[in-house]
Amino acid sequence: MLRSAKVSLDPSRLFAGCENLSGLLLAVSGGPDSLALMHLAALWRDAGASTPLFVATVDHGLRENSALEAQQVGEWARALALPYEILTWRGEKPERAIQERAREARYELLFAHARKVGAAATATGHHADDQWETVVFRLARGSGIAGLAGMTREQRFPGGILLRPLLHLPKKTLIDFCCDHGQHFFDDPSNADPAFARTKLRALANPLQTLGFSCELAQKLGDRAKKADEAIEWTAENIFRRAALNEPDAYDLAEIAEAPRAIVERFLALALTRAAGSYPQRLDRLEFLAQELCEALSKSSRLRATLGGCAITLNTKKVMILRREGPRRRGNKAAK
Repeated sequence: MLRSAKVSLDPSRLFAGCENLSGLLLAVSGGPDSLALMHLAALWRDAGASTPLFVATVDHGLRENSALEAQQVGEWARALALPYEILTWRGEKPERAIQERAREARYELLFAHARKVGAAATATGHHADDQWETVVFRLARGSGIAGLAGMTREQRFPGGILLRPLLHLPKKTLIDFCCDHGQHFFDDPSNADPAFARTKLRALANPLQTLGFSCELAQKLGDRAKKADEAIEWTAENIFRRAALNEPDAYDLAEIAEAPRAIVERFLALALTRAAGSYPQRLDRLEFLAQELCEALSKSSRLRATLGGCAITLNTKKVMILRREGPRRRGNKAAK
């Protein structure tokens, strides 16, 4: 656990911006972070906030005691007069990448329940230690500038809006809060399982903290990366609007031919997302396509490639056209 200065907790500041929501669903797993979130939300309500609050626990069914823990969370929620529901992940469980798939299933279940109860957003207990791990993890994976921005307080998913009110708070502050309020909590044994990458990162926390890479510094890095990413996004979106032609998913690239590579990459990501409906998953392939595109533009030559479910063509007049691909046979590559 990373060290940090003692932080005061003010529910009105933590939930600022949530006052006019139709409802807020609190995702509570039974750990100290999400239970602190639940208590702080109840204090916010008791202080006069009128936003309806709901609580849900996702039971992934991956541990022997998960159902009993979910029931206990329900008792704690009802003690605070908060409506509660257990959301069960049913069906066959994957043998590989189980944490990633479980996280996806968790958000799917939470967003579906939020829609059911009329909650405009879902809040999680992600905290500063989680942010530190995210930044370090993405550094280790060679992430781009967008990845180094880390998690954000508000994030929009296809299924709903996710809020992280506690993102700036260290985990120790949340544990202390639970202890001060007599709130028991569970420790997820998977957090100590060395088979998972996040556990290995936690083992590096104290050495890196000693070297100066603290929660505060990781947050500062994330904030600076976010500012740079917003500048890239703003520039690419403006060029994108000017480059769009009357024909669907067709663009005049005369202006972008002279743009820095980062702008070209973001422009391509915007175009691919618009054409295929999803952001291209592989940054290295996006970078490779941007390099090929820039070379073709400099020579006024043709280019054909595929990426993100789209077939991409560039003609000698620097017009790029994207067409969504049909189902591809196994073995086809995602990019030229």
